[in-house]
Amino acid sequence: MAPMPTLHAASLAKTYPVAEGELTILRDASLSLERGESAAIVGPSGSGKSTLLSILGTLEFPSAGDFQLSGRSPFQLSEPELAAFRSRHIGFIFQDHHLLPQCSVLENVLAPMLADGAAGPADVTRAEQLLQRVGLAQRLHHRPAQLSGGERQRAAIARALLRQPTLLLADEPTGNLDRTTAEAIINLLLELQQEQNAILIAVTHSETLAARMGRRFILDDGCLVAG
Repeated sequence: MAPMPTLHAASLAKTYPVAEGELTILRDASLSLERGESAAIVGPSGSGKSTLLSILGTLEFPSAGDFQLSGRSPFQLSEPELAAFRSRHIGFIFQDHHLLPQCSVLENVLAPMLADGAAGPADVTRAEQLLQRVGLAQRLHHRPAQLSGGERQRAAIARALLRQPTLLLADEPTGNLDRTTAEAIINLLLELQQEQNAILIAVTHSETLAARMGRRFILDDGCLVAG
């Protein structure tokens, strides 16, 4: 029997109860990816792309289907176990970066370590190395408000990679950036993803970003198909 892919999603579905019965967001979403692979998920607004990303990130439970990551079925874990699994195996990059305004850039990058209680010296060293890698070595003690949009997204990338996750999820990572800055962020994101041998899945409206990914999927009418 062939080994299970590092990421395996089979027939994921998501429905929500409404007054009229059920609202179906996802009907059939299946994909398998190995470490080092990248995939773009495109589709019209409201097609369920962010919902699918939330399920793959274990932030939301599917109504049906199976999901496995690194040989584990995370939705079968207890809530504390699931939180620990997510913190260790999944990194998130959002369109609006979600940096903590009251914290320095370095503190923001170290935020994922709070799940373990506190950051140790090795964590600080790795955070500083990542910030140097993304071009923010001179910004460690600045607040997010003192950074440009591109710099904030670079900090968000460093934060997502701090724990060397198996899966890196990006939701419109270049959506708020001008073309030149977006291209620089795409280059950086793909370089770091390859260096860390992570799986990268990006939900995007950007054809430029989608064209740079190894695989492309279209989500339409709740179904995910290769595109």
